[in-house]
Amino acid sequence: MKQIKEKHSVLMRWTHWVNFPLLTIMIWSGLLIYWANDVYSITLFGHTYVKFFPRWFYKALDIPAHLAKGMAYHFLFMWFFALNGLIYVIYTVVSGSWRELLPQRKSFIEAWQVLLYDLHIRKMQPPQNKYNAAQRIAYTAIIVMGFGSVLTGLAIYKPVQFATLTWLCGGYHLARIIHFILTIGYVFFFLIHITQVILAGWKNFWSVISGFEVIRSNKPMKIVPTASPENDEKPKED
Repeated sequence: MKQIKEKHSVLMRWTHWVNFPLLTIMIWSGLLIYWANDVYSITLFGHTYVKFFPRWFYKALDIPAHLAKGMAYHFLFMWFFALNGLIYVIYTVVSGSWRELLPQRKSFIEAWQVLLYDLHIRKMQPPQNKYNAAQRIAYTAIIVMGFGSVLTGLAIYKPVQFATLTWLCGGYHLARIIHFILTIGYVFFFLIHITQVILAGWKNFWSVISGFEVIRSNKPMKIVPTASPENDEKPKED
């Protein structure tokens, strides 16, 4: 038997799919801005191990050095990004969905079990309700990261007008470093999230589009005798 189960609300799906192109535009326009002063690298004892980002990276993505264009896009779409995130947070609080999202006491231990299960090292699937422990941690972290990006972004955007906020972020340069690290975090989240979607299968992906999930029931069939002895007994489902 098949059973249709409602899994994701319209507002949750809306904010989820709107956030994807918004964040993509923010990262792209942020790269245009960063290329004007790409100073960050991992350097130890005078030797640079990682340069963010090498020239071949900009050439491969065909990123032009258009600082004004990047700033225009970035400072425009940041308001839509912030508004979309605010709507999602308000919805989770009002609807009570935050109870399904916040990590629990055993979430970090169970998240490791989820990882082992996804890597096919652990055979038994860890317990979960709507979201497993790894998803709870990841989705909560992405909300916190969103707030961090907005605050540090405002500190960079208007360091004089938001002088107090810039000071709370540790100054302009530290605010820019935090903003940059959060952006790298989004990229890693994208890669992990897409990998998890592929591992979860088409059914899970389609539920985020339609809002419903089709569940197949393995309920056993029960044999019920008919009133007439002339007819053969026919199975009847509960």
